[in-house]
Amino acid sequence: MSQLAKIFTRASTGMDAPLVTIEVHISGGLPSFTIVGLPEGAVKESKDRVRSALMNSNFKFPKGRITVSLAPANLPKSGGRYDLPIALGLLVASKQLKPQVNIADLEFFGELGLDGLLRTTEGLLPAIVKASEQGHAIVIPKNNMDQCALVDGAVIHPCEHLLEVCAFLQGAVEVKASEMNAHQAAIYSKDFSQVKGQYHAKRALEIAAAGGHNILLIGPPGSGKTMLSERLPSIMPPLTTQKSIRASLDLFNC
Repeated sequence: MSQLAKIFTRASTGMDAPLVTIEVHISGGLPSFTIVGLPEGAVKESKDRVRSALMNSNFKFPKGRITVSLAPANLPKSGGRYDLPIALGLLVASKQLKPQVNIADLEFFGELGLDGLLRTTEGLLPAIVKASEQGHAIVIPKNNMDQCALVDGAVIHPCEHLLEVCAFLQGAVEVKASEMNAHQAAIYSKDFSQVKGQYHAKRALEIAAAGGHNILLIGPPGSGKTMLSERLPSIMPPLTTQKSIRASLDLFNC
């Protein structure tokens, strides 16, 4: 008897994060494991990581012909973010996991270690933004929480292991949801008020910060160029959410 499961996640295409539906189908026939939907190398290798993670987490790897479809089929998929949703799809399709929550309202991201641990996964910030806009809660590796600080109102369930995710879906444990608030006052260790003197230079920086102008600092070593530059962010207006996300993408190399 064939079995089917659907799990939701998102791809990474720069600043965009289109929704990806992972369909897992288990049917009779010779044992095989096929991933379709334009998977790149890291995604194709997920079958081995998922197999080991399931077995080392005391689950049975399903027997039979396994087909994993990453829809839409014309969208390239890359990275290890699909490990967790593929593993959950296998467990749901094989009836080893019976979720007590509505998984259609959840999106899952995370690379799996061979022991089932969830590893830090790159490029999740755009996906978290899009999922939050659609009102979906997100399950991610706990080590990715730093990337969520800029997403206002996102409901995040951080987990450390595949077993923790399964227990959460079955209602056996409660993974506390963290609702992020991006609008927090920044605290700078190097503040503009610490600069004594340099009145003309400070006035020029104030005008540049207020008007969004470019500024060129010229002077001999020790004249204060670096000191002033390091303290310039403390007088600049706060970034918009979109600009904060762009800056964070550069910071996390997403």
